[in-house]
Amino acid sequence: MMEIVARYFEAFNAGDVPGMVACLSDDIAHHVNEGQVRTGKPAFTEFCTHMNRCYREQLSDMVILTTSGGTRAAAEYVVNGTYMATDAGLPVAHGQTYVLPAGSFFDIRDGRICRVTTYYNLADWMAQVSA
Repeated sequence: MMEIVARYFEAFNAGDVPGMVACLSDDIAHHVNEGQVRTGKPAFTEFCTHMNRCYREQLSDMVILTTSGGTRAAAEYVVNGTYMATDAGLPVAHGQTYVLPAGSFFDIRDGRICRVTTYYNLADWMAQVSA
């Protein structure tokens, strides 16, 4: 189970949306920080494509924890990013960089991620890109 989560994050760091999607179940429930739940691979792909246009991010200091039953996992990491293009409702982008602690939580079913929930401190991010 830890392997599927590790592959998901390896694909993230490579900017490989199809690689991330390959780790997901068809009915993936994607719980976005401060946003609506998106269901299914098409919605996940659309979200990631948008994010890759607005942000360039690399995750570091990754720690992945798993349950003994193999159905749940959590990851803590640091987001090292650049705000590339203005995202709706957010400050104007002009290449601001940010470093942000974050975490993700996963449900695993049949060797695929069927839920991912990501959390970070939006106020911290806003302060960094508004400075």
